[in-house]
Amino acid sequence: MSIDRGSEGALHLKWQLVGHGWARCHLADGAQAASVIASYCTDALADLVAGTGELYGQQRSARFFFDAEPQEIRWVLRTVDDAIDVTVYTFSDIAVSPDLPDSDGAVMWQSAHPRPTFAHAVLTAAHSVLKEHDEAGYLARWAMHPYPVALVQDLRRLHIRDDVCDLPHDLSCP
Repeated sequence: MSIDRGSEGALHLKWQLVGHGWARCHLADGAQAASVIASYCTDALADLVAGTGELYGQQRSARFFFDAEPQEIRWVLRTVDDAIDVTVYTFSDIAVSPDLPDSDGAVMWQSAHPRPTFAHAVLTAAHSVLKEHDEAGYLARWAMHPYPVALVQDLRRLHIRDDVCDLPHDLSCP
């Protein structure tokens, strides 16, 4: 998934189900790339979609984590002016890390993107995994959590309503 950000480069966000109960999220922009893993112990795709959606209201930040067994992959999204600052931290032991401040983690990826660009990338990644697996296939591979249909629909509605985005929004599945 690529989104042109003009002189800022491109944002790439791809979500893949890998094996039973595992997903990989690839992130890249013009300057850096990262690949993070998530187990089904957390509803990772739903958390990414919901966290992005939270930034359409009065809330200025959202945080959530992926369980990477035994690591924690913590996402912190902050609204800064008209952009979303995305920082992804890694912690070595999820058994103790939830109580630790962000500064105790190692930064895996940090980048800022206009909200329409980031939201569209999240929506396109979510749609791509649904298109590849459909809802039943997603649940069979992810196992613990169904595909987050309502959250994706809500983010799409907010994105179309509030963002100036000239990219296509036909996210229907055949």
